[in-house]
Amino acid sequence: MDKIYLFNSLTRKKELFKPIKMGQVGMYTCGPTVYWYQHIGNFRTILFNDLLKRTLLYNNFKVKHVMNITNIDDKTIKGSQKEGKQLKEFTHRYEEIFLKDILSLNIIKPGIILRATESIPEMISLIQQLIKKGYAYEAEDGIYYSIDKFRSYGKLAGLKKTKKKKARIKADEYDKTNPQDFALWKFYTTDDKEVFWDAPFGKGRPGWHIECSAMSLLSLGPHFDIHTGGIDLIFPHHTNEIAQSEAATGEKFVNYWLHGGFLNLKDGKMSKSLGNIYTLSDLENQGYSSTHYRYFCLQTHYRKPLTFTFENLDASKQAYERIKRKVLEIKKLPITAEDKTKEYGSSFSKAINDDLNIPSALQVFIKALDDLTFDSRKKLSLLEKFDSVLGLGIKEMHEEELSIPEEVQKLISARERMRKEKLWAESDIIRQRIKDAGFAIQDTPEGPKVEKI
Repeated sequence: MDKIYLFNSLTRKKELFKPIKMGQVGMYTCGPTVYWYQHIGNFRTILFNDLLKRTLLYNNFKVKHVMNITNIDDKTIKGSQKEGKQLKEFTHRYEEIFLKDILSLNIIKPGIILRATESIPEMISLIQQLIKKGYAYEAEDGIYYSIDKFRSYGKLAGLKKTKKKKARIKADEYDKTNPQDFALWKFYTTDDKEVFWDAPFGKGRPGWHIECSAMSLLSLGPHFDIHTGGIDLIFPHHTNEIAQSEAATGEKFVNYWLHGGFLNLKDGKMSKSLGNIYTLSDLENQGYSSTHYRYFCLQTHYRKPLTFTFENLDASKQAYERIKRKVLEIKKLPITAEDKTKEYGSSFSKAINDDLNIPSALQVFIKALDDLTFDSRKKLSLLEKFDSVLGLGIKEMHEEELSIPEEVQKLISARERMRKEKLWAESDIIRQRIKDAGFAIQDTPEGPKVEKI
């Protein structure tokens, strides 16, 4: 195995990755809160998780990948009540949509998916441990974690403890400049209606932060290799996970914390609360596929902010479609004796193993693709290997047989005659008829290239 370096948010530096168990990786991903459609900013983070896992697999690690589904919190309860549906029915619908979306993005489905509502006993047990050890206490409206009792609270976020007047945070999300005691368990109120569980310390429901601590401990144990999420989860969510987990077990929780950067719009952050989000369906309605969006994300390092515009997405679409055309033409290339597998393979590994430098790896991929001196058979094999990380569907591209109906073939021939006679208006009319039939045509120096829409 080659050496892999990852930027650890906990130490704020790039570190050599050393797994707890040789050849194996335990990886926990904070998944979606299923109260609405996931927007493309959410999917940028999920794509980063996918690229990390694919890189580990490329380096021959066995990866135990666990992702949670948050199907019980303030947002899901309010959303289900607004739609007049049972919580389970409401969240299941958006979970299914999410799973279909990750499939369309060619994201490898996590090996273990845990729903919060299916791990309530583990959460109750964890809270009992925290109460017993003096880290948690009962208040009028629930069980709270006392951050003063955990000496290194805020180390992940680089927080300094304040001496502000003591307060408790009831909501799942709160002011990110003011760390205070947070809810582990919320006692039942009539606002929760039928959503509650019985616990030794009182009927109610879990707070958001305790959910991931319980589920990760259940699936990966008290100490595991990698925990991922978006940069917005560093505080309070991941900060609170560390405090809960380490206080309960007495062990270091996670060795490597990795966080993906924001996807922004020109005028700032994208979020549902601001009403400025796009879903994958929105992109599809504009003529872009999920793969076009995946390619768009590959071009910027996962830790850097990425600005979304339709102009940028259109450039990514064109670049991806060019790659697709080149891949489909590989069989037509001459077979040569020059094998550059080792040269390109070394450059690709060096890029992905340097804190997932996917933009550089993509450039290696494109350079190999365009290299006419590289034996076509060996080139295709190597590109498919590279694609096990990039996830662009190269094998499927190459195996795709473009079946053009006879009537469309006739239109293509007629359009070529019009173009030779410089009858541009007539040529454009035929182009539209070809498009209406489900095919796109692009003029190149080698002649017209046709693809299904």
